[in-house]
Amino acid sequence: MGSNHSSGKHHCNQYLNGQGPPSLLQQATEQVSGKYSLNDCQPPGQMTWVILHKDLPGFPRDDTVQISFVFPDGMQTDKHPHPGQPFSGRRLSAYLPDNPEGRKVLKLLDKAFSRQLLFTVATGEDGQDAVTTKTIPLKTEAERGSAGDGYPDSDYLKTVRRLLRDAGVQ
Repeated sequence: MGSNHSSGKHHCNQYLNGQGPPSLLQQATEQVSGKYSLNDCQPPGQMTWVILHKDLPGFPRDDTVQISFVFPDGMQTDKHPHPGQPFSGRRLSAYLPDNPEGRKVLKLLDKAFSRQLLFTVATGEDGQDAVTTKTIPLKTEAERGSAGDGYPDSDYLKTVRRLLRDAGVQ
């Protein structure tokens, strides 16, 4: 194995040992960027999206883009915490307003997904290895506000675009 593989494993393990990404609020207020760079740790999965004919809180005139991420159960690689051991897959939905800025973010998230920058395998508090998000925050609830993972959150689109740009996705 080349040094590139061990470097990736080191970064994934650093994340898995409690050194994970800061919250969206911390990222926005402290302008954290690039500190938790993890490459090629994302397991194989699929990203699709559909338009829902309902608005998100804070975007009353816009429909909603629902992004679906699907990761089947699998085996960990040398870039994960327990190579050769199984991990649990995951199904996750994320939401964006269907407006010009939301569509730009969708395009950037698609690029980030293709570059394996959105997800990794991590050991949860229960000791089980499973697919989890990396450093780019996703709005996984249509509601609950900026303190949670939902809307309304007037700064989310601007913040996620900045974080994606900092990760090299433009």
